[in-house]
Amino acid sequence: MAKIVIVSGNPVKHSRLNGLTEHAAGKLQESGYRVAWIHVSDLPAEDLIHAKFDSPSILEANAQIEQADAVILASPVYKASFSGVLKAYLDLLPQQSLHQKLILPLFIGGSIAHLLAVEYSLKPIVSVLGARNQLAGVYAVDSWVTREEQGGFALSEELLARLDDSIRQLTEELRWLSVRREWERNLNSDSVHSAI
Repeated sequence: MAKIVIVSGNPVKHSRLNGLTEHAAGKLQESGYRVAWIHVSDLPAEDLIHAKFDSPSILEANAQIEQADAVILASPVYKASFSGVLKAYLDLLPQQSLHQKLILPLFIGGSIAHLLAVEYSLKPIVSVLGARNQLAGVYAVDSWVTREEQGGFALSEELLARLDDSIRQLTEELRWLSVRREWERNLNSDSVHSAI
């Protein structure tokens, strides 16, 4: 089964963004997908700030990205862009590291005014890293996610519907990706046999 890595560029441990990422992870795991996490704020700050490409922590995180079929990039929106924490990590990914990976952005901000942050700030970066299949993703407003007294988060009905639709699109694309890779393996195998 395909592997999905959730990269959380959230500098705050208990942010409402967790409501989105935890819901997405739960839905994917229910469908049988393997989900791994990279919490960028848990990576050594010195490695991020000083761009230590050879840091064991960075290399381990990058290996997870390399093994992934899909990457969910999650971030709060500050000043009309994704977090600097996420940008610091994306700067340490090798060139073309997102090639042939499905990308699903999950963003949250204070108002709908920053809705286009995904298009204008994230899309160019992931494109430079080789991504060619970025799904529409979800932009949520803080007020659509409420903290529950017993812990966890409650998502508005509209947000749940949009998030579930994005996860459904991701799983459909993962199925097509699996079919395509199998077809390419068979094609390469047939080419080898034809050459013999």
